[in-house]
Amino acid sequence: MNATKTTTEMKDKKVMLSTLWLFAMLNYTYGDVVTLMDPVYLKGLIATGAVGGLQITQGFLLGASIFQEIPIAMVLLSRILKYRANRWANIIAGTIMTVALIVTLFVAVPTLHYVFFSIIEIACTAFIVWYAWRWPNPEARGVDAIPNCRSYAIRSHRCERFSVTFVHV
Repeated sequence: MNATKTTTEMKDKKVMLSTLWLFAMLNYTYGDVVTLMDPVYLKGLIATGAVGGLQITQGFLLGASIFQEIPIAMVLLSRILKYRANRWANIIAGTIMTVALIVTLFVAVPTLHYVFFSIIEIACTAFIVWYAWRWPNPEARGVDAIPNCRSYAIRSHRCERFSVTFVHV
């Protein structure tokens, strides 16, 4: 496999992961906007400063902000990190977000719109984990990735073409 194709595939993976994080962020944001339109939620928040028995304090808001920085940062990090760090950052961040989203469904009785957005967000972050997990190391591809191919590649270019087909199957 030539270096240009490997570089293009690496960039494509990075763009896909970054785009998935953007998609998740848009769903988080719009889900929160719709929640603020819920009169029951809004009345409870204004009247008591709490939602579902959870007091909304400056500390809580700071913690929520730090937590939401994970997917925000992943939009950028997915594009700039090198393969190994990128792959693991996506697996770890995606796992954290997926687990957290699942847990929020059981903290209180969720509204229908919250369940709707949560399903989309969980599917997206779980897909990010799966996609990053299946991301092969681009440096391990090519002639060295196929046993007993190196000596054949010296005599012919066919082995390199075969190895591309073999790696993708």
